[in-house]
Amino acid sequence: MPHRTPPLHSRLPNVGTTIFTVMSALAQQCGAVNLGQGFPDFDCDPRLIDAVCDAMRRGLNQYPPMAGVPALRQAVAAKIEAVYRQRYDPDTEITITAGATQAILTAILAVVHPGDEVIVLEPCYDSYGPNIELAGGRIVRVPLDPGTFRPNFDRIAAALSPRTRAIIVNSPHNPSATVWSAEDMHRLAALLRPTDVLLISDEVYEHMVFDGRRHESASRHPELAARAFVVSSFGKTYHVTGWKVGYVAAPASMTAELRKVHQFNVFTVNTPVQHGLASYLAVPEHYLALPAFYQRKRDRFRAGLAHSRFVLLPSEGSFFQCVDYRGVRPDLDETAMCEWLTREVGVAAIPLCAFYADGFDQRIVRFCFAKKEETLDLAIERLARL
Repeated sequence: MPHRTPPLHSRLPNVGTTIFTVMSALAQQCGAVNLGQGFPDFDCDPRLIDAVCDAMRRGLNQYPPMAGVPALRQAVAAKIEAVYRQRYDPDTEITITAGATQAILTAILAVVHPGDEVIVLEPCYDSYGPNIELAGGRIVRVPLDPGTFRPNFDRIAAALSPRTRAIIVNSPHNPSATVWSAEDMHRLAALLRPTDVLLISDEVYEHMVFDGRRHESASRHPELAARAFVVSSFGKTYHVTGWKVGYVAAPASMTAELRKVHQFNVFTVNTPVQHGLASYLAVPEHYLALPAFYQRKRDRFRAGLAHSRFVLLPSEGSFFQCVDYRGVRPDLDETAMCEWLTREVGVAAIPLCAFYADGFDQRIVRFCFAKKEETLDLAIERLARL
């Protein structure tokens, strides 16, 4: 007689298999070009791998300090100061994390108490909502303006309340590929000035900003930096998403609370990878060349679709391109369109509705152009037939 497993009361009863998993599996099943999930299909710089292997061979394979290898924290602080003119103390204000997703969860768990409200701007990365729920917080969803995906500060102001603990901002933005301006950041600072609301600034695409635009990091704006957890990702910057290493920069008092949670959910992060990243980060050209690198891929993809029936939305940053497909199949909702593209056209995409809690459908899908030229060209050839 089989033993009985006790029933569980789920902490996340509404969470199922993500659309990214579903579309990637369908792409593999159909032999489609996978422009859905956001990761590169090309290798990183061999010099980065060499740096990590060298660290392993030098015996740097045991636990590092909980907050991260000092050399890497120092390199991160130096980069932020050089690029954004904000000085963080590497000992008390920089923490190395097991990727940006862990960083965001850790920040939320550190500061959000049951009943606190957290403002989330939709569409948004799908981890934000469950993170807030796990902390016992209440998600307050504020839509970015449909069509342009610009922040609506009147709506944000209306969402602020005495219970608001934090707001999550993501720029360059996933999924819309829009970038916040300096004026946007000034308006956010003005809204938050009379409050104690914290800012969680998701900046994993910070080095992918195009057409001469400047990334407006929260670190660049001292008033925001004073209340912000600034999150970034080595995986996105250096084409090693599977390494899952990121960091958080924040004032010392906020970092102290973040580290209390960090030490009990991951404790610390892969030692030789941290040492390899520290030496690689010391060469600024490795990240300063990234905007031009990805802009070439963006331009190649956009040029290939310029005469198709897709309407290309602006792609100001990140490695995503959104398209309005109403000129192709207006009869299909976004999820059905992505399934049709994968099965019938041979290119996988992600529906924008997956980034809204209520499944808001605008007949827009997202492609990822962080791919080899031959991958992009094959996708273009298939999509251009439409």
